[in-house]
Amino acid sequence: MIRFGVVGTGWITDAFIKGASLDKDFKLCAVYSRSAEKAKEFAKKYSVENIFTDLEEMAKSNLIDAVYIASPNSLHAEQSMLFMNHKKHVLCEKPLASNSNEVKNMIKASRENNVALMEALKTGFLPNFKAVKENLDKLGEIRRIVANFCQYSSRYDSFKEGRHCNVFDPAFSGGSLMDIGIYCTYFIMSLFGVPKDVVATGEILGTGVDGQGTLCLQYDGMEGVVIHSKITDSVVSSEIQGEAGNMVINKISVPRNITIYYRGGNIQDISRPQIEDDMYYEAAEFINLIKAGKIESDINSHKLSLSVMEVLDKARKQIGVIFPADKKI
Repeated sequence: MIRFGVVGTGWITDAFIKGASLDKDFKLCAVYSRSAEKAKEFAKKYSVENIFTDLEEMAKSNLIDAVYIASPNSLHAEQSMLFMNHKKHVLCEKPLASNSNEVKNMIKASRENNVALMEALKTGFLPNFKAVKENLDKLGEIRRIVANFCQYSSRYDSFKEGRHCNVFDPAFSGGSLMDIGIYCTYFIMSLFGVPKDVVATGEILGTGVDGQGTLCLQYDGMEGVVIHSKITDSVVSSEIQGEAGNMVINKISVPRNITIYYRGGNIQDISRPQIEDDMYYEAAEFINLIKAGKIESDINSHKLSLSVMEVLDKARKQIGVIFPADKKI
C-alpha cells in the first residue's frame, strides 16, 4: 500500500483520485490546501482525516510515502523538490516545471534522494497510445504527423472581461503551449524523439502569454506539426501521414478512436478498450515504480520530460513568452 498526499483540490485532483483508487495499492491519506476550509471540505469527500495548510509540515510528515502535485505550473518545481528532499516520491502534473533548468534541478533531487519523480501526463500509458505505436509500421515511410489540440478555455470569457485567470498569467507559467500544447509535443516526441529543429508561432494575449500557436518540429524525412489553442475550439482529428496510409486519432491527449486509412482504400479500426477513469494508468505506473524501487518511468522518463521542456523553452523564446520563473535562472 502506497500512502498518498495530494496538493491541490481542483477537478484534476478529483479525477486523479478516482482513477488511482482503481489500484489496490493506492491509499489517500492527506490533503493540502492553503485554505483550511477547502482542505477540510475536500478531505471529507474521501473520508480523509489528515489535512495540512503548511506544505513543509506535510513534506516532513510520516503519514505519507508519496504526493500528487496539482498546483499552478510555477509552483511545481519548488513544491516537488521540497517533498523529494524529505524523501517523498513525487507525481507532478504536467508541465513538470516552468522551464528546463527547473526540470534539471528536479531530476537531480530525485537522484540524490533516491525517490521516484514522474510527470503526470497520462497519454503514453494509455492502451490506445500503445495501439498507435505498435501499428506505425503499417503506414510505410512516415512523412508528417499533425497533432491538434484546440479547446476554448472555460476561463477565457472571464479573462476577456478583465478578471484574473491563472492559466493566462505568466506569473503562474500559464498559456496555451504549457497547458495543452505540451500534450501534442509529448505525443510526437514519444514516438519520434527529439527534433532537429523547432519553429514556433503564437498569438500573444495582453498578459504576455500565448492564447494559441503552432510548432513545426523538423525530423529527417518528416515533420511534426503542433496546433494548440485555448481561445478556439477544433473538431479536427490528429493524423499521422505515411506513404502507405494515414492514421487518424480522434483526440491527441486521450486517444480512444484510431483508424488507419490505407492508400489502396482499405480501412482498419485499431482502437483498444480503455478504462474511462484513465488517470488510473499513470497512477498504476507510478505506484509500480515505487514498489520496484525505481526513480523514473521507462515511458515518462526524466529524459523525455526534459527533452520536451527544452523544446517548449525554444518555442517560448521564439514567440516572446517569458515567465518570472525564467529570470530566476
